[in-house]
Amino acid sequence: MIKCSAGTAKLLGLTKIKTDALPTTAYLMTGKRCRSDCSFCPQAQNSSSRADLLARVTWPEYAVDPVIARVAALYAAKRLQRACFQVISSPDALQETKQLLHALQALSPVPVCISCAVGTLGQVAELLEQGADHVSIALDAACERIFTEHKGGSWDKRYTLLTEAAKRFPGRIATHLIVGLGETEEEMLKTVQQMADHRIIIALFAFTPVKGTRLEGRQPPELGHYRRVQAAKFLIVHGLDHVERMAFVGGRLTAFGIERAQWVEALATGEAFRTSGCTGCNRPYYNEQPGGLMFNYPRALTREECERALNELHLGS
Repeated sequence: MIKCSAGTAKLLGLTKIKTDALPTTAYLMTGKRCRSDCSFCPQAQNSSSRADLLARVTWPEYAVDPVIARVAALYAAKRLQRACFQVISSPDALQETKQLLHALQALSPVPVCISCAVGTLGQVAELLEQGADHVSIALDAACERIFTEHKGGSWDKRYTLLTEAAKRFPGRIATHLIVGLGETEEEMLKTVQQMADHRIIIALFAFTPVKGTRLEGRQPPELGHYRRVQAAKFLIVHGLDHVERMAFVGGRLTAFGIERAQWVEALATGEAFRTSGCTGCNRPYYNEQPGGLMFNYPRALTREECERALNELHLGS
């Protein structure tokens, strides 16, 4: 059996739900209840959340063969751009993922990202050698202080593995960063800069409270806070600005390091405010309630949405 995000199941024709945005990546989950205990995650060891949740998305379970056959067919029909395995840190989950990767590759050349808590460079190398085109090693937290509070374990070990993997496999390593766990914008953007310097692909999330987690009572980040991080991350990743040139007051971003006309032109397309990560990843409603605030747009923005996103920066220069 394999779990699919609700949107993926809808796209594959396995369920009927109402949605105004379908995924362009097939999101597939392997593993059982996690051995880790991240404060924000419904799959955490001590979470009382529903077992079929990851972020705020439900993940129904299906037989493997129909799922991978439909992923292969939709990739061939150009309705999917990639597949992404979300691997829960549980015994045998990585081995199960390798088997599923082989099964999918036997049917399709669809690019595959594997997001998992690998422990060694050897494990990263093995996944890439066996056909994954990217491996994602999640930091989640912006700095050691936040990592210790919300994830536990060793920040130094995780950060070193991530950066060493990026050196050994340039352009093939990704990470996740969550805005809204108590970090400042300056702390987050310094880490974004370090990731960009190592050519690590960054998937940016807004913290989303989920019932049953330790952080169920915490609010998502203020939208302007998230927009400023999104915009600065876009400028950094595209080599248009650098965190050392940006201005901060009390940890809040107050000015980019380039002229207003430059950053307005760069951000006016709305690309900065779309879901970030591997090519083809749009994750509809991972951070959002339908009809609510849009942190990560899963599609191109309208002109009105672009203008609104720029105004939401609350940035004068």
